Amino acid sequence: MRIMGLDVGDRRIGVALSDPTELLASPLTTIQRTGGKRDVLAALKLADEHEAELIVVGLPRLLSGEIGEQARKSMEFADKLRAQTRVPIVLWDERYSTVTADELMGQAGRRPEERRARIDAAAAAVILQSYLDHKPRPGDASTSSA
Repeated sequence: MRIMGLDVGDRRIGVALSDPTELLASPLTTIQRTGGKRDVLAALKLADEHEAELIVVGLPRLLSGEIGEQARKSMEFADKLRAQTRVPIVLWDERYSTVTADELMGQAGRRPEERRARIDAAAAAVILQSYLDHKPRPGDASTSSA
């Protein structure tokens, strides 16, 4: 199964996709926000094209863990997705995802201008990878009964 990750911002939505084994997240693309239903439909079109069976939307909580304005916007976007699709939508804590993505791209030797152009999709990959890393797997000690 493929899982799609979204980093929802005010100007852009970063998009990432898992491999079929759900072990690795990779940046896919960036959607330029145009507003309204178009943004939702653009995300759902990508999910359909890549046969995503789950969409993970980053939830940018405040450092205190509370829900702030940006988190509310992400929750509203997730609700709009839910209203337009049967694909399950999961909200996932994304604190530090953009900072982590920028650091990883820097370590990979990406120049600052390259990082700016790809940061949203890279942040979506960080969010999705975090989700994949925490997702229970069949046969894990936490999911098997003793």
